[in-house]
Amino acid sequence: MKTENEGRAGLLHGIGAYAMWGLVPLFWPLLKPAGAIEILAHRMVWSLAFVGLALLVLRRWGWVRELVRSPRKLGLIALAAAVITVNWGLYIWSVNAGHVVEASLGYFINPLVTIALGVLVLQERLRPAQWAAVGIGFAAVLVLAIGYGQPPWISLVLAFSFALYGLVKKKVNIGGLESLAAETAVQFLPALAYLVWLGGQGTLAFGSHGAGHTALLAATGLVTAIPLVCFGAAAIRVPLSTLGLLQYLAPTFQFLLGVLYFHEAMPAERWAGFSLVWLALTILTWDALRTNRRNRAAVAAAAGTAGSSQPVEAPGPVGTAPSTGR
Repeated sequence: MKTENEGRAGLLHGIGAYAMWGLVPLFWPLLKPAGAIEILAHRMVWSLAFVGLALLVLRRWGWVRELVRSPRKLGLIALAAAVITVNWGLYIWSVNAGHVVEASLGYFINPLVTIALGVLVLQERLRPAQWAAVGIGFAAVLVLAIGYGQPPWISLVLAFSFALYGLVKKKVNIGGLESLAAETAVQFLPALAYLVWLGGQGTLAFGSHGAGHTALLAATGLVTAIPLVCFGAAAIRVPLSTLGLLQYLAPTFQFLLGVLYFHEAMPAERWAGFSLVWLALTILTWDALRTNRRNRAAVAAAAGTAGSSQPVEAPGPVGTAPSTGR
């Protein structure tokens, strides 16, 4: 019964995390007239404040000493901070500039880009279904490029930056809250300096548009940290394969918001491109679930042969890295 309740709680936390990431396009427009770069700077500053407070309450500081003693990990954290800065900044700008649908496409194709990076960087070998999914994804980008008259650069930059971020985080291999604290610590001084500079120029929105607007800018830290805490609670309670399926909730909500709430245009060529992406993701998910079942069966058979009754969880779908973007 306890395990069942834990699994249900983990599923609810996972749905909550991805739903919050999916609904965040409703939040960024509330921060106008602050520009995208000022919003980004506030997100960096306030995220460090809230995540640092959470770590202080949890008394999880042992990782700092180990990180400081590893120049390689420090370099990777700096790289992760730079990449996620690009991702966050472009995402905020694209939402406030009326490109929510194109931004959602970036997170739909992110698993395909992650797989491509695995082949190019980690020399991973793909199964035929994965090759088919990547090929269909590439065709989708071509269709969208023809429809737009140019490559869907917002989608591509978001997808590649987030995929690279996931790759770097995999190599750093520290917890989600700890990783975010380290990354925002790198971002903190440049972000604070930019806000001070804006204040000196008399163009800082913070504190200039009422207490409510000021509170919303400070809440960027909570908007960043709370979904990550929910994701962490889900990750220890549900299989990675379940999280891999839940990850599609966020871009689905973003897409629906773009079409139904922000009323962005969806011409035929855009529907065609999105349909190809969804087909690729369907193939990818089907292949991942089928591989999972086979792996579980093989593990169970091996355990039975060895006389062991201990269940061993099989790997989840490819490209299901923790999401701390958006």
